[in-house]
Amino acid sequence: MCSSSLISAELKKVQTATINFDNSLSPAHTLVQIICADQKGLIYDILRTMKDCNIQIFYGRFRSDKKGGRPGSKGCREVDLFVKQVDGKKVTDPEKQDALRARLRSEMLHPLRVMVVSRGPDTELLVANPVELCGKGRPRVFYDATLALKALGVCIFSAEIGRQAASERQWEVYRFLLDDSREFPLTNSLANRNRVVDRVRKTLMGCYN
Repeated sequence: MCSSSLISAELKKVQTATINFDNSLSPAHTLVQIICADQKGLIYDILRTMKDCNIQIFYGRFRSDKKGGRPGSKGCREVDLFVKQVDGKKVTDPEKQDALRARLRSEMLHPLRVMVVSRGPDTELLVANPVELCGKGRPRVFYDATLALKALGVCIFSAEIGRQAASERQWEVYRFLLDDSREFPLTNSLANRNRVVDRVRKTLMGCYN
């Protein structure tokens, strides 16, 4: 699985995110202000979370401040959303605000799961993402995962897509059975397995073009 240093780095980025609620600016809506590190699929994850939490979005504004000047560099994303609850009321309850804030942080940190496991004598890459309540899965997962494996020179023997329930949620699970090779061994190489996880995850999150 992914090394602890990679997870710690991502966690540090997400923990710097600020999520604030303002009920004074609009007489009819709650303003949700999000400032966080930019990444691929961020807007999708925010909107999916709002939808799953029964929060209706009436107006949104998105700004991206990309810094660094090099390919793959990520800047800051600022998101302003004017929202209501499904009952037409503002989000004024502090407990509901805290629950929504925690859910947004969780979904931004772990929008998907990536790991390499042993399947008997073979090596398998697993990519899982939560399914929306309407039944739709995350877009472009298959394309981005295969693109990352191609960049590493790892061949795919077979691939399948299924769904399963875990942690009271439905997950879309992509399973890639990987070919072992002399040039890029996987069976007995933890370093190469970590490289696969790192490359696939970063491609899915937009860190690699």
